[in-house]
Amino acid sequence: MSQLFYRDTWAEIDLRAIAQNVSSISELYKNKGVHVMAVVKANGYGHGAIEVAKTALQSGASYLAVALLDEAIELRDAGINAPILVLGRIRPEDVQVAARLDIMVTVFQVDWLEQAKDFLEKEEQIQLHLKFDTGMGRIGLRTKDEAQLLLQFLKDHEQFQLIGIFTHFATADELDVSYVEEQHSRFKEMLEWVHEWDMNVPLIHTGNSAAGLRFPEKMFTLFRLGISMYGLTPSPEITEELPVKLKQAFSLKSRLVQVKELPPGESISYGATYVTKENEWIGTIPIGYADGWLRYHSTAGGEVLVNGERVPFVGRICMDQCMVKLSEKVETGTVVTLIGEDGNDKITMDEVAARLGTINYEIPCVIGARVPRVYVK
Repeated sequence: MSQLFYRDTWAEIDLRAIAQNVSSISELYKNKGVHVMAVVKANGYGHGAIEVAKTALQSGASYLAVALLDEAIELRDAGINAPILVLGRIRPEDVQVAARLDIMVTVFQVDWLEQAKDFLEKEEQIQLHLKFDTGMGRIGLRTKDEAQLLLQFLKDHEQFQLIGIFTHFATADELDVSYVEEQHSRFKEMLEWVHEWDMNVPLIHTGNSAAGLRFPEKMFTLFRLGISMYGLTPSPEITEELPVKLKQAFSLKSRLVQVKELPPGESISYGATYVTKENEWIGTIPIGYADGWLRYHSTAGGEVLVNGERVPFVGRICMDQCMVKLSEKVETGTVVTLIGEDGNDKITMDEVAARLGTINYEIPCVIGARVPRVYVK
C-alpha cells in the first residue's frame, strides 16, 4: 500500500484475494484441458485492469479478455504479452493495429471481413474468434447461411486465422437452467456448421463465471472468468451451488474530515431533507456522486461503518461529500468503511447492490477514476 495520492477516499484492492480466487477456480480445470481466460474489461471491473491481469496470469490464467481494443492496447503498453481477446466489435479500419499488437478480435459479420481486408498488408495476419448468438440477442452470427458466407471468406483469405468460437449464456446465473440447455444445444449445432468446413479451431468457449462454476462440462477448451475472479457471486441465488469459496477483493474507504455537534432543528445538505431531532453528532465524508457514490444511497437506508458500528447517511449525498449521523463524538480522520470489513461487521458488495436495486457487477464499475486504487499484495 505504497501508492501516493492526495485525498482521504480510496478503494483498497486485495490482490491476494484475486490470486486466491483465480488459483482455486483454475484448480477445478487443472486436469480437464480447459484454460482460464481472465476478463479484465471495464478497468478490471473497476479494480484496475493492469494489476488484476498480472495477478491473474501469475495465479493460473492463460488468456485475457477485454471489451474494447483500447483496453487491449493499454495492457500491451503495460508490457503484458499474454494472449488477449477483444470480446466486442472493433472497427474494420483498426484491424492492422490489432494484428501488429498480436491481439485477437471477435468477428460475426462477413462485410466486416471484406472491409478489414483492405486495411491489412499482404503479409499481415489477424487471429479471430467467431461469435455465435445462441440466444443472448446481443452481437453474434445466428444463421447457417451467414456462417457459410463467413467461413467461405475465411477459407479464401489466409490473412484471417480462425482460432476461436464462442457464445454467451443469458441465464447461467439463475436457478432455472432450461434456457442454458437450449443455448448449449444451439451452440453445438452451430459448431457442426464449422466442422463441415473441416476447420480445426482450438479455442471453444461458452461460459462466464456463472456457467464456468456451475456447468464445467459445457466449457469446451476455455473458461471466461469474470465477476468471480473479483470474489463476487454472479447472483445471490446460486451462491450455495458454487464449488469454491470466493473472497471479495474490493473495499471502499474514506476518513471523516469534520465532526460537529448540531442542536435540534438544524438542516443537513441540499433541500434540507433531514432535520436534527436532538443534539446530534454529524460526520462529513469526502465522497459523493462524482465518485460514483450515488445520491440514492442516502434515500435507500444506506449505512457505513465507523469504528465497527453502522451509522446512517443523513441528508442528500452531494457531488463530493456526504454526511452521516454518529452515535457519539468521533475523532476527525477516523476511517469510514463504505464497502468492506470493520471490526466484526462488514458491508458487502451484494448489500450495496441490493440497496440500489442493481447487481454487484455495477458497484465497483461505477466508482470513478478519481477514487485512487490502493493495491494490497
